[in-house]
Amino acid sequence: MAEPQVKQIDQKSGQAAARRAALALTFFAIIGLGVMVAGPDTAYPWIKALHVIAIISWMAGMLYLPRLFIYHSDSVPGSEQAHTFSVMEHRLVTVIMTPAMVVSWVLGLYLAWSVFGFQGGWLHAKLAAVVALSGVHGYFARSAKLFGQGRYVRTPRFWRMMNEGPTLLMIVIVVLAIVKPF
Repeated sequence: MAEPQVKQIDQKSGQAAARRAALALTFFAIIGLGVMVAGPDTAYPWIKALHVIAIISWMAGMLYLPRLFIYHSDSVPGSEQAHTFSVMEHRLVTVIMTPAMVVSWVLGLYLAWSVFGFQGGWLHAKLAAVVALSGVHGYFARSAKLFGQGRYVRTPRFWRMMNEGPTLLMIVIVVLAIVKPF
């Protein structure tokens, strides 16, 4: 006899995901504190590596969430499919994207202060682009909440266009951080 299929949209699996995210954040915090105690020469490459890992996690969510919105917009409000998308969107925002954004900001500001002294036109432009990306994150998080309430805020076409926003901002941020054109 086949075992019943476990759904990933129930409360128990959500709590497990939240515990794993808390464990990952604790791991990052312990490593971060240990590296800072070890001294700046040892800390810099580790903090930079953790910053890049956090950015990758944040961007993965920023690129995936609008795709979920596209599919969610095509589902019937109140349907099981719509509920599944709401759970996926909520978990993506709360368990992955927001913690990754916070870690990106904290470590990024530390690097900007300790390494560059907040100096350089490229750094100011990069920070402006990261602020814009954070604004898009906030808009996406609010939209996920509205979708969860059954309020379909935009059309699939709109979300296809919005999917390009984080990509363009990411390109600008990476070019500014690597090339430092001014």
